[in-house]
Amino acid sequence: MDPSTVPGHGPEGLELTVENVESALYQLYFDPDMELKNAAQKWLTQAQASARAWQFCWALLGPEKIPEVQFFGASTLHIKISRHWSDLPADQHESLRTQLLSHILRFSSGPKMVLTRLCVALASMALNLIPQAWSKPVADMVTAFQPQKSDSEDGSGAESSRDPQAHCLALLELLTVLPEEFQSCRLARARRGQLRAALAGEWAVVCPLLRQLLQSQDSSGRVKEKVLRCLSGWLGVDVPLGESRELVRDCFAALGDPALFDTAVETIVGAISQPDCQRYVGALLELVPLVLGLYDRLKTAAQEGDMETSHGICRIAVSLGETHSRVLLEQLDHWQEYLALVNMILFCTGMPGHYPVGETTSSLTLTFWYTLQDDILSFEEEKQAVYLQVYRPIYFQLVDVLLHKSHYPSQEEYASWSSDDKEQFRIYRVDISDTLMYVYEMLGAELLSSLYDRLGRQLMDPQQSAVWQDTEALLFGFQSIAETIDVNYSDVIPGLIGLIPRINISNIMLADTVMYTIGSLAEWLADHPVMLAGILPMVLQGLVKPELSVSSVSTLKRICRECRQDLRPYAEDILTVSQDVLIKEIHKSSQCMWLMQAMGFLLSALPVEDILGHLHSLISPHVQQLDTLAQQEPVSTNKQSIVQILGMLSSLFTTLDINRHADAYEEAASPGLTPLQGAQNPVVVVLQQVFALIQTILSKWLHDSEVVEAVCGVFDKSVRTLLHDFGPVVAKLSQMLGQIYHAFPQASALDLARQMVHIFAAEDQHTSDIRALTEAVTATTLAVFQQGPRDHPDIAEAFMHLHAQILKRKPDLYLSDQLDVKALFYCGILSIKFPETSTVKAACLFFTEFSSRSKDVPLLSDVLQKDGKLLSETLLQAIGGGSPGSLTEHFSDVLLNLNRHYPAMLSQWLKEALQTPGFPSVHVTAEQKHTFSQQLLREQTNKRRARETVKEFSLLCRGLQGSGYSEF
Repeated sequence: MDPSTVPGHGPEGLELTVENVESALYQLYFDPDMELKNAAQKWLTQAQASARAWQFCWALLGPEKIPEVQFFGASTLHIKISRHWSDLPADQHESLRTQLLSHILRFSSGPKMVLTRLCVALASMALNLIPQAWSKPVADMVTAFQPQKSDSEDGSGAESSRDPQAHCLALLELLTVLPEEFQSCRLARARRGQLRAALAGEWAVVCPLLRQLLQSQDSSGRVKEKVLRCLSGWLGVDVPLGESRELVRDCFAALGDPALFDTAVETIVGAISQPDCQRYVGALLELVPLVLGLYDRLKTAAQEGDMETSHGICRIAVSLGETHSRVLLEQLDHWQEYLALVNMILFCTGMPGHYPVGETTSSLTLTFWYTLQDDILSFEEEKQAVYLQVYRPIYFQLVDVLLHKSHYPSQEEYASWSSDDKEQFRIYRVDISDTLMYVYEMLGAELLSSLYDRLGRQLMDPQQSAVWQDTEALLFGFQSIAETIDVNYSDVIPGLIGLIPRINISNIMLADTVMYTIGSLAEWLADHPVMLAGILPMVLQGLVKPELSVSSVSTLKRICRECRQDLRPYAEDILTVSQDVLIKEIHKSSQCMWLMQAMGFLLSALPVEDILGHLHSLISPHVQQLDTLAQQEPVSTNKQSIVQILGMLSSLFTTLDINRHADAYEEAASPGLTPLQGAQNPVVVVLQQVFALIQTILSKWLHDSEVVEAVCGVFDKSVRTLLHDFGPVVAKLSQMLGQIYHAFPQASALDLARQMVHIFAAEDQHTSDIRALTEAVTATTLAVFQQGPRDHPDIAEAFMHLHAQILKRKPDLYLSDQLDVKALFYCGILSIKFPETSTVKAACLFFTEFSSRSKDVPLLSDVLQKDGKLLSETLLQAIGGGSPGSLTEHFSDVLLNLNRHYPAMLSQWLKEALQTPGFPSVHVTAEQKHTFSQQLLREQTNKRRARETVKEFSLLCRGLQGSGYSEF
C-alpha cells in the first residue's frame, strides 16, 4: 500500500474514493502507529458524514472485500439512514430498500457482524418510513425471505438460497433488531408514540411466525434461541401479554432443552415482569400452573447442586410472585395456586447449601417477602384478617428458613472461604436481618416468643444437643429485631437476659453475636438494672479477647452510656478489666477510643470524690508512656503512639461529664451543695497536671500538624464537655495556644481558639485572656495572608469562623488597638475568592456577622462604609461566575444583610459596580443588571426570595438561564 495515498500522509482534502476509504481502513485496523490510526479514524468519520458515502458504501460491501471493510460499509449505511435520512430523495427509497434486502439475503450466511449492521440499517429505514410510506414492514420482510424469492438473485444469492436456515436466521435477526433500534433511537415523544403503536400492530404478523418456528420439529437450536431473543426484543415495545400468551407458554417448553435454558429464562422473566401484564389477569393465571410445573425440576436441581437450573427457575417464580402479588392475591378462586407459588418461593429462600459458596439463589427471594407483606397489610381490615390467617403460618416458616440460612458453616469450612465470600455472606446476613425486622411488623410479639421458646429448649433441656450455629442464629434473630424496634415492653426479654449467661461463648462467632445481642438490649437494661449482674461478666469476658474487639467494646460502650447511673456496684470490675486490656494493647486504635468513651460515661456517674482516683488509675500508665516518648527525639515511630494516647485522652474527656450526672440527681442532692462542692472538676485537675508534659511534646513536635491537632483535640473535647468548668485552664491554655500558633500556624489551633471564644469571651474574669489570644492568633494569621494564603485554605477557613464567632459573642474585642479591622476585612475579601467552597462559606458567614454587628461597633461600621463597595464587587464577581453556582445562596445572605443594615449605600455600590460594561459577565445586558439590582434591593427580610433573585442572576451571568440548571 502506497503510504502517500492514506490520510495520515495525504492532504486534508483527500478525495473520497473507494480505494482511499479502503486504504484508511487498512491503516485503522492494521497500522501499529497510533497517530496514523487516529488520523485515519478522523478522516473516515468525515467520510461517513459526506454525501458521497451513499455511493461508496455499496462498493465496500462487495463479496471480495475483507469483513472489516464490509462491516464499515454496512455501518456507513446505518449512519446515513439514521442521521442523514433527509438527504436522500424520496424517489430513491424503494431502490434503497430493495438493495438492502438483497444484501441481507446475500450476507445471511455471514459474516455475522456485517449481517447485523445491515439488518440494523434496514430497521432504521423502516422506522423512518412507518407507517405512512411503509405500512406493513414486517409482512414485506417475511415475504422477501421466502426461499423462492432468492432464486432470482445473482450467483451469490442463489448460493445462499440453498441454506434455508441461514435465511430464517437472517429474518429473525432483522425482526430482533427492529424493536431494539426503536428503543435506542432518539425520537420526539409524539413520533415515539406513533411508532410504538405501529410496531404493536406488526406483532400480529411476528407472533405466529415465532410460534411456528419454536414448535417446529425442523427448527434447529440456533433458530429457537433466536426466536426467544426476538421475543425479548418485542417485549421491549410493550406487546400485550394477552396477544403473546401462547408464545410465552411455548417458551416454558424450551426450558427442557439445556442449550436453550438460559435464554428461555431471560425471555420468560422479561415477559412476566411487564407491569402491563396485570391488565391480562386470565393470561397471568394461565402462567401460574406452568411455573408450578417447574417445582419438581427445581427440587431435583437443588438436590443435585445444579445451581444454574435452580437459579433460573427461582428467577421465574420470583418474577411472577413479586411483580403481580397483589393481582394474584385478589383472585380468590385461585388462592390455592398462589399459595403453592408462595411455598415454591419459600423453598427457593431455603435453598440447600451455604450462600454464596453452595448456592446463590436464596438472596433473589428476599424482596418478594417485603412485597407480599406490604400487599397483604394494604387491604382493608376485614380482608386483611383473611389473608393473615393464610399467610402468617408461611411467615413463621420463613423466619425458620431465614434463621437456618443465616447459619455459619463449620469453623473449618468457614476458614477455607475467600475474603470475598465472607464479605458476601456478611452482607447476606444483613439482608436477612432487615427482612426479619420487617417481618416482625406482621408477626409481632408472637415472633419473639417463638424465638425465646426455641432458645430456652436449646439451653435448658439436657436432651437437646444443639450445635452452636443454632444458638447463634436465634440470638441473631433477636438482635435483628431488638436493634431497630422498641422491645422494652416485650415480656420475653427478662427470660432472654436470664438465658444469655448460660451460653458457652468459647466459639468466637457465637460470642460475637452474644455481645451484639446484649448491646441491642442496653436501653432495656437501663430500665431493668437488676439484670446487669448476670450480663456484665460476659461482656468483660469478651473484652479480653482480641477476636471480639469490635463487638465487646461497642457493647460495653452502649451499656456504660445507657446504664451509667446503675453501674456503681460494678465500676471497680469494669475499670480493672478495661485498664488491663488497654495496657496489654489487646484492641486496635479505634476500639481503644471507644473504650475510653465508655470509661468517660462510667466515671461521670460515680461520686465526685471517687472520680479523680479512678481517673488517675486509668490514665497514669498512658501518661507515663507519653512522658517517656516526650523525652525522646521526635522520630516517626513515636508519633503514632503519641497521637493515639492523646486521642484516647480526647475520647475520655468527650464523655466524662459530671455536670450531666449532677443534673440527673439534683433533686436528690443536699440543698445548697453544688456537685463539685467547691472542688475543681477532675478533668481540669488532670489537664493541669499534664500541662507541662503537653508543652514538652509540643516543643519537639511543633511542626507536625498531626501531633498539634491531637493536642488541640484534647483541649477542644474537654472545653466542649466541661464548658464553664474549664475556666481554671483558660489562662495557661490561651498563652500556650498563642505561642504554638505563632511558631507554626495550624487550623486546629484556630478551631480551639474559636471554642474558647464561644464559651469564655463574655465572662469578665476571662476577657483579658481571650483578648490576648485573639490578638495573638490574628496578628500571626494576618502575616500568613501577607505572605500569600492560597496554600492555606484551611487556615483561612478557620480564621473566618473564629472572627465570625468573635462578632457573635464579643464584638467589643475589636476596640483593641492590636486588632487591625481593616486588614481583617481584606482577609475576608481574599477568602471569598478562594477555590475551596468551605473557605468561601466561612468568609460569607464572617461578612454576614460583620454587617449585623457593625452598627454596635463604630470601628466596624467605618470600615464597612469605606470598603463596602469592594465587598459588593467581590460578591458580584463570584455570583457572575467567579465561584461555583452552588455557593450563590451564601453570597445572597451577605447581600441581604448589607441591604438590611446599609440599604442606601448598597444601592450606590451596586449601581457603580454594575455600570461597568461586561461586569460581572458579558452574558448580561444593562437592563438585566438593573432589574437584578431593583429586585435585590426590594428584599430586606425574605431570605428565600433574595436567594432566588441572586440564583437567577447567576444563571444569566453563566449563560445557563433556561437550560434546566435552574431546577437544581
